[in-house]
Amino acid sequence: MSRAPLHALQGFVAAARLGNLSRAAESLHLTVSALSHQMRGLEERLGQQLLLRSSRGVSLTADGQRLLDRIAPHLDAIGQAMQPFAARHDNRLTVSVTPSMASAWLVPRLGSFLAAHPQIEFSLQSSPLVVDFSRELQIDAALRIGLGQWPDVTAEPLFDEWIVPMASPALVARMGEPAPSDLSDWPLLGDPDGQWNRWFAQHGGQPPARYAASFDDSEAHHRAALDGVGVALGRITRARLLLDSGQLVALTRERLKTDYAHYLVYPPRSATHRGLLAFRDWLHRQASEHAAHMDQAMPAVALAHAGKPD
Repeated sequence: MSRAPLHALQGFVAAARLGNLSRAAESLHLTVSALSHQMRGLEERLGQQLLLRSSRGVSLTADGQRLLDRIAPHLDAIGQAMQPFAARHDNRLTVSVTPSMASAWLVPRLGSFLAAHPQIEFSLQSSPLVVDFSRELQIDAALRIGLGQWPDVTAEPLFDEWIVPMASPALVARMGEPAPSDLSDWPLLGDPDGQWNRWFAQHGGQPPARYAASFDDSEAHHRAALDGVGVALGRITRARLLLDSGQLVALTRERLKTDYAHYLVYPPRSATHRGLLAFRDWLHRQASEHAAHMDQAMPAVALAHAGKPD
C-alpha cells in the first residue's frame, strides 16, 4: 500500500470524535462534501466501512474503532510536536461559548468590543461541549459555567449565577401574585439539578408531589416558562433579556445563588495572545457591570412586572 493519506486520516479522526460531519468539516476548514469525499476515498482504499451514517450524525464500525485507536494517538502527538512552530495570529481570536450564553449575554454586548478593536478578526463558536484545547488548537478561549476546576487551563471567574422563580405574565394573571412559600401550589417545571429542594428549604414551603413537566436543558426549561407551561427556577443570566422586556416575570425578590459561576477559560498557549488579552480586559469590565446591574435591578424587575402582565 502506498503512503497513507494523512489529510483523510485527520478528517476521519475529527469525524469520529465529533460524531458529526458538519462539525468535523468546520473544525478542519473544509466543506462537508469535501470531507465526505475524503471518507469515502479512505474506506475504498482500506476496503472497510469505517463510519455508519445516520440523520443524527456518524458513528464508528468495529473496523473504524480499531483504526481510530491505532492512529489517533500518533496524530495527536504530531499536533503537539508542531504546536511550538505554528504561526500565531494575534489578530485572530476564536472563542467557544455555549449557545445560551452566546445569545443571552455575550452577543448583545459584543458590538462594543468589535468597535474598539477593529483589527481583531473575531470568531465565535457556539457549542455546549467542553473544549479540549489540546486537540482543538484553533480555539483560543472559552466561556463556561461550572465550578472552575477544569484541569490544565486558567479559569478566571467572571460572575456568579443566581436563580429565581419566573413565569409568563399570562400565568401570573391566572394564578395571582404568590408568596415564596406558596409556590408549591403553582405548576412548577422540574430541573435536573434539584434546585427546587434547595429553594423550598431556604424560603419555606414544600416541593410539589409532582412537577408539571421536567427538562434536561436550560433552553427548553426557559422556553416552557415563556410559553406558560409552568414556573421555571430559571438562571437570571440566561433570562435577563426576557425579564427586562417583561416576557417573563420574576415572582419574588428572593434569589438563590447556585454552586456554579461563569468563567473565562484558556490554555497556557493563549496566555500571551494579544487579541485574547484585549478581549479578557473587555470581558471583565462587562462582567463587573453585569454583576452590579443584576444586584441593583433584580428587585426592580420583580416589582415592576409581578402581577402586571403586558
